[in-house]
Amino acid sequence: MSLLIEPDLGTPGIPGPATVSLEVDGQPVTVPDGTSVMRAAALSGVEVPKLCATDSLEAFGSCRLCLVEIDGRNGTPASCTTPVAEGMKVRTQTRRLQKLRQGVMELYISDHPLDCLTCSANGDCELQDRSGEVGLRQVRYGYEGANHLDAEKDTSNPYFDFEPAKCIACSRCVRACGEVQGTFALTISGRGFESKVAAGAGELFMDSECVSCGACVQACPTATLQEKSVVDLGMPNRSVITTCAYCGVGCSFKAELRGDELVRMVPYKDGGANEGHSCVKGRFAFGYATHPDRQLDPMIRESIDGEWRQVDWDTAIRYVADRMREIQTRYGMGAIGGITSSRCTNEEVYAVQKMVRAAFGNNNVDTCARVCHSPTGYGLKQTFGTSAGTQDFRSVAAADVIVVIGANPTDAHPVFASRMKRRLREGAKLIVIDPRRIDLVRSPHIEAQHHLKLAPGTNVAVVNAFAHVVVTEGMVDRSFVDERCEEFDEWAEFIARPENSPEATEEITGVPAADLRAAARLYATGGNSAIYYGLGVTEHSQGSTMVMGMANLAMATGNIGRDGVGVNPLRGQNNVQGSCDMGSFPHELSGYRHISDDAVRGVFEHLWGRELLAEPGLRIPNMFDAAVDGTFRALFVQGEDIAQSDPNTQHVTAALQAMDLVVVQDLFLNETAKFAHVFLPGTSFLEKDGTFTNAERRINRVRPVMAPKNGKHEWEIVCEIAQAMGYPMRYTHPREIMAEIAAVTPTFAGVSFEKLDKLGSVQWPCNDKAPEGTPVMHVDGFVRGKGRFMPTPFVPTTERSTRQFPLILTTGRILSQYNVGAQTRRTGNVVWHSEDVLEIHPHDAEVRGVTDGDKVTLSSRVGETSLHAVLSDRMPVGVVYTTFHHPVTGANVVTTENSDWATNCPEYKVTAVQVGLATPTVTAATEAVPALAD
Repeated sequence: MSLLIEPDLGTPGIPGPATVSLEVDGQPVTVPDGTSVMRAAALSGVEVPKLCATDSLEAFGSCRLCLVEIDGRNGTPASCTTPVAEGMKVRTQTRRLQKLRQGVMELYISDHPLDCLTCSANGDCELQDRSGEVGLRQVRYGYEGANHLDAEKDTSNPYFDFEPAKCIACSRCVRACGEVQGTFALTISGRGFESKVAAGAGELFMDSECVSCGACVQACPTATLQEKSVVDLGMPNRSVITTCAYCGVGCSFKAELRGDELVRMVPYKDGGANEGHSCVKGRFAFGYATHPDRQLDPMIRESIDGEWRQVDWDTAIRYVADRMREIQTRYGMGAIGGITSSRCTNEEVYAVQKMVRAAFGNNNVDTCARVCHSPTGYGLKQTFGTSAGTQDFRSVAAADVIVVIGANPTDAHPVFASRMKRRLREGAKLIVIDPRRIDLVRSPHIEAQHHLKLAPGTNVAVVNAFAHVVVTEGMVDRSFVDERCEEFDEWAEFIARPENSPEATEEITGVPAADLRAAARLYATGGNSAIYYGLGVTEHSQGSTMVMGMANLAMATGNIGRDGVGVNPLRGQNNVQGSCDMGSFPHELSGYRHISDDAVRGVFEHLWGRELLAEPGLRIPNMFDAAVDGTFRALFVQGEDIAQSDPNTQHVTAALQAMDLVVVQDLFLNETAKFAHVFLPGTSFLEKDGTFTNAERRINRVRPVMAPKNGKHEWEIVCEIAQAMGYPMRYTHPREIMAEIAAVTPTFAGVSFEKLDKLGSVQWPCNDKAPEGTPVMHVDGFVRGKGRFMPTPFVPTTERSTRQFPLILTTGRILSQYNVGAQTRRTGNVVWHSEDVLEIHPHDAEVRGVTDGDKVTLSSRVGETSLHAVLSDRMPVGVVYTTFHHPVTGANVVTTENSDWATNCPEYKVTAVQVGLATPTVTAATEAVPALAD
C-alpha cells in the first residue's frame, strides 16, 4: 500500500502540493514533489546512513555515506541531494553500497582518535553509530595517516570545548553557524587531510565572531564540540520539555538531566517559537538557578536598617498578612498594592492580581510592562482592538520588506533575529529606523537598503512622514481601507498636511527627505511589508502615539491580516505578554477588559465571591508618588527589581524608604530587597509548573525540572497570604488556575494544560472559533470590528539637550546579558560583558578629552554615575549609549521621570546628559546603588 506523506512546510526542499510516487527498497511511497530521496526513504521506514545531513540544514552531499542506487541511472548519487521522480526505484542496501560506505567510513576513522570510537563517556558520537550501521569492524589503513590527533583542545569558551583531534570536517558546524544562526563565524580551511574547522580569523572560538548560540555544538556528529557540563557530569539519561525564561521569543527546550542534576538545555525541534534553535542565554546560562547566592529561606526584619532573620513559611506569611491588615486599618484600603512579574508564569501572575483585588480589596496592581510595552497595549487596542502583535514568528518568512524600528533583534531577540536574517539572505529588503547602527544594518550577506538615523525622540515625526508619502503619492490600498477601516478620511487629511512631509520633518528628525521618501515607497510598494519594533518605540513620551502611527501605516497600505505583514512588538521579558493578558494593569481585568465594565466585573465577582471596585487603581509611578506623599504604605513586589530597573532611581528609593512594609519575592537579595522588610524566596523557571505567553501570543507549557528549592511554589505563597488576610483562595495545582483563567477570559477560553500537552502550544485567541489558536490576527476583520485610524500629532519631548546637558543618552541591551542582570551575571556570560560601558562618538569624546577606556562621569538633571567609555561611531554625534545590566553602574540613576502621555511608560530612550572625565571627587553610582555580591 502506498504511503502518502503530507508536506512538512517547515523543512526546506518540500514545496507545493504536488506529489510523486516511487519505490524505496520495494516499498511504495508517495511524497511531495521536491522531496529528497533520503527523506522519502525515511518516510517509508528506511534510514539511510548519513553524517553531513541533518533535518535543520540544507542538503550538502559531502560525507558520501548516503549513497543509493537508482534503476536506470549510472553511479551512486547522494540521497540527500537527489530529488525524487515519478516511478523512481531506489535501492539503499546492496553489497556494492555496503562496500562503498565501508570505504568512506574507513577514511573518516583513519583520521579520528581510536579511543573515541569505544568511549561512550565522550558524549554523543554519530561516528560510532554510523560505523556500526555500515558493518565496519577494522580500519585497513591504520591510524598513522592522521595528521591532527595532537591538535590542542580549545577550552576558551565558558560553555563548550572544541577538540579538533576528533573533527571529521563534515562542515555541519560551519553550515549551522551560517544557515541556522546567520553569523558565519566558522569556516573550513585547507583541503583533503589538511581540512579543518577554523573559527574565523582567530585561533580560538573566543577570538571569533561566534555568539555561542550552540548551533554548532548541536550539529556536531562527534564529540569535537561538546558541552563542558556533559564532560563534567556525563551524558544525561532523562529529559523534561519546558520553556526558556529569558526574552519574549519563548524558546522551547529539553532540559536534560542525569538523575536529578541538570546537565544541559537542548533546543526543542518541535518548539513553535524556535524550532530547534537557541541563543547563548537560553542554551547555556541556566546556572543561576542553582547559584549559591540564591536565598532559599523566608526572612523578616522590622526596619531596613535592621538585621535579617530567617523564619519559617508560616511565620513569614502570617507576618505579611498581619502587617497588611494593620496598614489598611490605619491608612485605608487603598494604602497597599502589588506589582506582578513578567518573569513568572501566567498562573503565578493571575494569582497576584487576584490577591490584590480580592484580598487587598483594591485595584492597586501593576506590572513591569508599565516600564516597557504598556504603549503597545494602549496603541494597538485603540487601532486594532486588541493589545498584542499580529503575527506568528514564522510569518517573517513571507515578508518582502522588513522594517525594524527601535529594536536590536540580534542582541535582544537573537533566535527570532536568525529567522529574520535567513529571510533577508533570501532577498527580502530591510529598512532600519534607529539612531544607532545596529548589527542588522550591515552583517554577513545582509545590508539594509535604508538606515534612517533619526534623532532620539522623533519617532512620531518619522512615521507621520512615511504616511504622508503614502497618502500624497497615491499608494494607499483603497480597497482594504474602504472595506475594513474607519475614520480614514479624517486621518488622511491630517497626515497630508505640509508639516508632516519628509521635507518639513527633516530638520526635526535629522533624516534626509529623499532617504525617507525612498524608504516609504519601498514599504508601500515592495510586496508584503512587516514592521517589527521594540523598546526604542515604546519607551518615549509619545510611545503610545508611535504605536498608533505604525498601525495607521500598516492599515493604509493593507499590510495586515496575512503572512508576511503586520505590526509586531518584540517583547522584552519572557512573559511580559502574559503578565498583561492576566489582568496586571490597574484598569483592566484579564483579557484587557476594563474594570469599570459592570458585566465583566460581575463575572469575576460571581466567581471570586467578592465585590470589586469599579475605579482603576494606582500605576507604579502613582504608587511611588503616593508613597513619598505618605498615602501609600505597603507594596508586594513579585520578581521585579524596581530599584534598579525603574527610572529616576533616587525617587524610587525614596518611595521604598517611605513605606511601612515592602515585601520582595525573588530569587536573590536584589537592589529592591535593600529596602524590604520581608523577603520571600521565589522559584526559578526550572522549578515552575505553568505557562508563559511569548511575543507572538504563543502559550507554552513550563514544566518543572526540579522541585522548588525554597519548599513552595510561588502561587501557593500568594494563596496563603490571601487566606491569612481572610480571603479563601485555594488551588491544588496550577492547572486549576489555568482553568479559572479560561473560564473568565474569552481569548483563553479553549486553553488547558491538557490541550497544551497535546498540541505543544497555542496562540490566543484560543476558543470555540479557533480551537487550536490563532497564528495571524485580523485575517477577516479586526477584533474591534473595523480598524480605526488615529491622528498622531508629533509633540516634541520636553527632555532636550541644553548647554549644561548637551548630549542625548539612549539605552539598550546586549546579547550576553538580560534585563538587570540578576540571572546572567551569575553565569559564565560575564566573560562577554563584565560591566556596562558608555559608547560615545569619537568627535564627542575628543571635545571632552576622553579616550577609549577612560572612566567618565555620566550626569543628568536628576543624578550622576560613572562608567568606562568606549569610542564608537555606531551612534551619531551628540548621542551616547549604554546598557543597564549591572547595578554597579546604575544607569537609571540618570534617567528622568518623563513618561508616555497615555501609559506612563518611562522615557528611557531620551535623557539629556553630560559626559566628562571622572575625578576622585565624583560620587560614584556604587554609593547610591551598591553592587550585588555576585
